[in-house]
Amino acid sequence: MERGPKGKRFVAFALDWPGWSRGAKSAESALETLESYRQRYRPVAELAGMAAEFDDAGPLDVVEDRVGTGSTDFWGISFSPSSSEQDPMGEAELERAILLLQACWSFFDGVAARVSPEMQKGPRGGGRDRDRIIRHTIRTESEDFAKQVGLRIPEEAALTPEGLRQHRESYVAALWAYNVGEVSRRMRSWTLPFLIRHSAFHTLDHAWEMEDKDLTGEDGA
Repeated sequence: MERGPKGKRFVAFALDWPGWSRGAKSAESALETLESYRQRYRPVAELAGMAAEFDDAGPLDVVEDRVGTGSTDFWGISFSPSSSEQDPMGEAELERAILLLQACWSFFDGVAARVSPEMQKGPRGGGRDRDRIIRHTIRTESEDFAKQVGLRIPEEAALTPEGLRQHRESYVAALWAYNVGEVSRRMRSWTLPFLIRHSAFHTLDHAWEMEDKDLTGEDGA
């Protein structure tokens, strides 16, 4: 559980399942919302070949209750690592986290391919359509998050199918390189486990946004 310094927003996130994270205006609501997304996260575990492990995970258990950053209050999103998310990661631990991140990518791609180009209008995302959501999600990861592990690509280079494939391969390689100390510039306030969790969350959050705003099958779609 991550609390904003002013107590305006609370975020519950699963340490064992990167990307499974939800925010609310109270700790209780954050936990309830996280639980309500259990079955929405399951396809990610299934894509990673971990469905059985996910099904056997049992009820949520709060293992840490901490104060986050001002961004936690403003966005209702976790913006800092927990005490257990420290560098370096064990090889098996990192491999598992990357498999789940890749599953989040696959899930996002699948959602993007089947939802309507026009999205339902509403407050979330300022009424963006599908393609703007896709661009935002990919550019934020490839041009912002990836810099944390020393990966820099030209602006919009990941927006083509081949460019996206190359970015994801390079990003995974950079995660491995950072973990073994091959990247000289180290993150100041983030850690590798948090970066992976944050990338997975950002990808899934926008995949779920597209699902929630999908107009396929509705009048006017």
